[in-house]
Amino acid sequence: MKVTDFQGPENPPGEEKTDPKGRGAETPLVIVTGPTASGKSGLALALAEQAAGTVINADSMQVYRDLRVLTARPDAAEEARVPHRLFGVLGAEERCSVGRWLDMAVAEVRAARDAGRLPIVVGGTGMYLKALTQGLAPVPEVADDVTASSTALYDELGGEAFRDRLAVLDAGAARSLPPGDRQRLIRAHAVATATGRALADWQADHPAEPPVRGPVVWILIQPPRADLYAACDGRFGAMLEAGAMDEVRDLLARDLDPGLPAMRAVGVPELRAYLQGEMDLDQAADKARQATRNYAKRQYTWFRHQMMPDLVLDRGGAGMLDEVLEKGTIPGLVRIR
Repeated sequence: MKVTDFQGPENPPGEEKTDPKGRGAETPLVIVTGPTASGKSGLALALAEQAAGTVINADSMQVYRDLRVLTARPDAAEEARVPHRLFGVLGAEERCSVGRWLDMAVAEVRAARDAGRLPIVVGGTGMYLKALTQGLAPVPEVADDVTASSTALYDELGGEAFRDRLAVLDAGAARSLPPGDRQRLIRAHAVATATGRALADWQADHPAEPPVRGPVVWILIQPPRADLYAACDGRFGAMLEAGAMDEVRDLLARDLDPGLPAMRAVGVPELRAYLQGEMDLDQAADKARQATRNYAKRQYTWFRHQMMPDLVLDRGGAGMLDEVLEKGTIPGLVRIR
């Protein structure tokens, strides 16, 4: 099976290449998303191999080089098959804000287009995907120590009490965000603490604009929940066999701040508790599996309320690529028999 490639004509420096079909639109930006363990990476790789694509990471934990196993990052052999970008680019001691990721992602989308390749963004971090397609309102940079303080407060108080505390600073955010939306609650608290203004006020003053031009094709993988949860449970056992324990042991040896994003990746707190003698391995594994299922559930909710996908795939496996091609989801991407 072959498909048409996306090599376009040369454009002046700094300009994005136009669609080779002459339709007056740029090469599409393809977004492959879905809950954890749904098969996103496999489909993105298959698409990239068939369409001369570049795979660009949109998973907030897969940006960390120290967590290849625990974040189910593509392995070295998979990364060698097609260009992969923004996987394992930061150390565990760093923080990756939405704005930082967005700057990197926009540059990679443009680089892919400039090279005549199809940009394929893959991941399930909703805030990243929303920023890439809708833009991010400019907000003054919040110092790391302020974010760390807000994070520590959330962890100390819990979601409900933290949201009550946030209501004093940003009543709108406190009303609109559920107590379990840890990342956005912390962000709202940090912005209000650092600037004295609610996040919505900044956004109203400086409306966001999409940072990437051209058509966007959304592909959502959403298997039945029972199947997905079974995949989540099975994957953690495979991660333990593949070296997840060693990854956490290495992180602990560096004495990193436990509030860092990498230290909060699913599986890290649970295996840390085991290594520190706070629970046995079976308990740690059960907690990690439950945390994975909870994360998948939150992702389901986000996709249901925030997305209008061009194609929904309700099964994983090799057949996904055939379905994408047969339904003509991606303009210019066709099967050649």
